Formats: sequence, structure tokens, C-alpha cells
Amino acid sequence: MKIRIGYAPGVREPQREDFAALVTGLERLGFDSLWVTERATGVGGDPVALLAYAGALTSRIKMGTAVMTLPGRQPALLAQQLATVDRLTGGRLLPAFGLGQRREEEHQAFGVRRNERVALFEELLPLLRRFWAEDAVTHHGARFHFEGVSVLPKPVRGGFDVWMGGSSQAELKRTGRLADGWLAAFVTPAEAAAGRETIVRAAAEAGREIDPEHFGATIPYRKGADVPEERLARARAVHGPAPLDELVPSLDGLEAHLRRFVDAGISKFVLAPVHSPADWEAELSEVRDAALSLQT
Repeated sequence: MKIRIGYAPGVREPQREDFAALVTGLERLGFDSLWVTERATGVGGDPVALLAYAGALTSRIKMGTAVMTLPGRQPALLAQQLATVDRLTGGRLLPAFGLGQRREEEHQAFGVRRNERVALFEELLPLLRRFWAEDAVTHHGARFHFEGVSVLPKPVRGGFDVWMGGSSQAELKRTGRLADGWLAAFVTPAEAAAGRETIVRAAAEAGREIDPEHFGATIPYRKGADVPEERLARARAVHGPAPLDELVPSLDGLEAHLRRFVDAGISKFVLAPVHSPADWEAELSEVRDAALSLQT
């Protein structure tokens, strides 16, 4: 089991001092990895730039995208970009991809229509894997055409274990067919267990097998009783008026909440505060005391 921290700056742009305190604190206190969100039309910043900066400040922690939008990106350039960061950080990159947020402004930012995202994703992900593994790629698809194109550098391990997000039935089945792991978000332990079963079944039908340790979840947590409703909007859209503790556990109840996910077959956790910490060193110390004892 691994405890990871998710970075979302809340309502303001990334601040160098805050971000540096976060990543160096993760390394010093023994957390497994840093995961950054993506919203092109929000304040979070570019995920690859954030991870490159984090890699320059650290030497041990792994770094992932939770999750990175794939439709709308050029596969050869993205393959090179991610492999370069992986090379320069000693093989510590963990890419996770998704269709992108369900917002019209996000679709406009990536230059895609909502109804074309799935077809793009299914063409893009296999192409990325080929660019990372093959010397020269020839491909003639519905959207992309390459003739003997070589992309360098290659990732340290010759490729990545690619994780995917999403919780709809279609997204879960796609994860089973195409991915090496699943990072759920805004799900209850029961929903995580059901999603895991769907993915395992879809993988078997496709003649594949996903490592049992490659099932994770992003868990937002709160300190105190009040949570700004705007920070709960996405969870409410999925679950409606579910109990607050089912959506955003308190820090005091975090360990018990995570144990329920472990019982559901989930072993990787990205913990994300719903508030914007004023002091990351103090924040990480509190999270360490609340949950890091579960890490194996």
C-alpha cells in the first residue's frame, strides 16, 4: 500500500515557495509520490512543467498525473515530453490519462469536441506506447498519420505502466482493455470494489491481466466540519446528497476510511486536501500522523 499526495492549488495560481515546500516535504517525510491534476482553464498550472520542477528538487519520490487529458494532444510530441522528464528524473514518472474534464471550456482549450474524445483516446494511447518502445513508427489512423517516425529519448524502462481514470462503465471497460492500472476519483469504497471487478473482467475478456496492486483512488480529505460547497461540486454531481464522510472524510477519520478501500481491493491512495494549505510542512506532518503508518 502506498500513500501519495495530490496537488491542486485551490483558488490561486501555483506559488513557487508552496510547491517547493510540498515536494521537499514529501521526500523528507517518506511519502511515496506526488500527483498533480490538470485543468487547462483553471489555476493549477501545466502538469508536466510542475512535475519537471518537482523532479529537479527531489531524488526519490515518484511523480504522476492525476489525471492528464489525452484527447487534443499530439502523440509524438507528448511521447517525447514525458520520456524526457522521465529520463531527467531517473525513471520516476507515472503517467495516468483520461478523457478530460466534462467542461465545454476544457474541450475548447484542447481543440476537441466532446463526442470525439473517445475515438481520439483509443488511437492516441497505443501510439504513445509504440513511440516509447519502437525505433520507428508507421501508423495510418482516423486522425494521425506517421511514416517511419522515430521519437527520442525513450523512457528509462523502455515504456510506462500507464494508468487511467474514470468511473463510468465505458471508462472502466476501456481501462481493462488498454491500461495497466486504475486511479479512481470521487468514489465510495463500494463503488471502488465494483469498478475493480469490472476492470478485471474487461481485461480478462481482452486477454490481459492487470497487476492486483495497480488499483488506486484519489481521496479528498478535510480538516474540520466545513467544506466549501464549490469544492464538493464534482462529487455532488456524481453522488448527489451523499453523507459528507462518504465523499470527503475528515483527517481524524482518514485511516478508517482508507482501510475500507483496502478491503475493497484498492492499495494506492492519492490524498488531496479540499483546502489550500497555508503551511505544507505542517500539513504533511498531520497527514503523516493520520495515515502514513498504513504505507507498506
